[in-house]
Amino acid sequence: MSDTEVPRLVRVQAVDGVGRLTLDRPRAINALNQAMIDDVAAALARWRDDESVRLVLIDGAGERGLCAGGDVREISLEVAAGHPETADSFFRSEYTLNAQIAEYPKPIVVFADGITMGGGIGLAGHASVRVVTERSKLAMPETRIGFTPDVGGTFLLSRAPGRTGEFLGLTGTTMDAADAIYAGFADVPVDSTELPALADALQARATDEAIDIARSFASNDHHSQSHLASSREWIDDAFAAPTVSEIIGRLHASGHSDAQKAADTLGELSPTSLTVTLGAIRRARELPDLRAVLAQEYALAAWFTHTQPDFVEGIRAQLVDKDRSPAWQPATLADLPAGLGDTALASVPARPLWS
Repeated sequence: MSDTEVPRLVRVQAVDGVGRLTLDRPRAINALNQAMIDDVAAALARWRDDESVRLVLIDGAGERGLCAGGDVREISLEVAAGHPETADSFFRSEYTLNAQIAEYPKPIVVFADGITMGGGIGLAGHASVRVVTERSKLAMPETRIGFTPDVGGTFLLSRAPGRTGEFLGLTGTTMDAADAIYAGFADVPVDSTELPALADALQARATDEAIDIARSFASNDHHSQSHLASSREWIDDAFAAPTVSEIIGRLHASGHSDAQKAADTLGELSPTSLTVTLGAIRRARELPDLRAVLAQEYALAAWFTHTQPDFVEGIRAQLVDKDRSPAWQPATLADLPAGLGDTALASVPARPLWS
């Protein structure tokens, strides 16, 4: 490789009817950058009408996870340098890929093994067959970095049972395999040691019955009770409240230890992110389809990167300096301007995603 060549971070191959895309950036837990998004989108476009490819499999290199999310550290540095248009371009291409996966005419199977968060949910959550394992850790943790769930995450959150979507979206709580299946983020639990055999079976029988092939490898060991399911009473009561402040009040009043932990978590996160996220999930519940939700998320992403300091500050605290002590602006829910959530959501018509 010459000094000017850029190494490819997605392994692309098509063999015996299966197009395989392996994210190959293991040291960064396969975090997505612009080139990786472009490579995945290009391969899917190429295979769409290729009769020799009947099924697509997406997985991640290394043992740590499918994808830790988008490479928001680099995006935040561009935003901090006065170039928010870089974020616009990144999010536009990423969300377009999310829709491409959801609408793909051939089965797409994704191994959401290990860490699958943020942008990783955008790859896995909208696929035809979503496989999880005992190592899976799924989450939409954007409120922890002063942002809001995106990549179609609010679509999935808004369709989760009861008020579990509000709970997951606001707190950024990590789901295991059982929780992910219960919340509608995954389909089939498979032991991680069986993934190579499942990949071989998919290649041997590259057909539309991909879900049946995956289910033939389902592990009974992972049919454990979802913690989300067993927590529905206090989650549904608290997260049905109309505002974040009232949610926190109900959590404190519940007397349940997990509810107290959730209240403590919310008290540490960006008040702006929490307020906007609550409104976004509830509005997404009324939107007709994934494309409409992605358009809303694109507008909100631009609102954050163009107008709000918490995005850069949250990433600084979590991923750059790693001091875990963000200085949110405003610092408290009480300091938020009245109607902030409505102001953010009002930006949607002015920031179209689909041309």
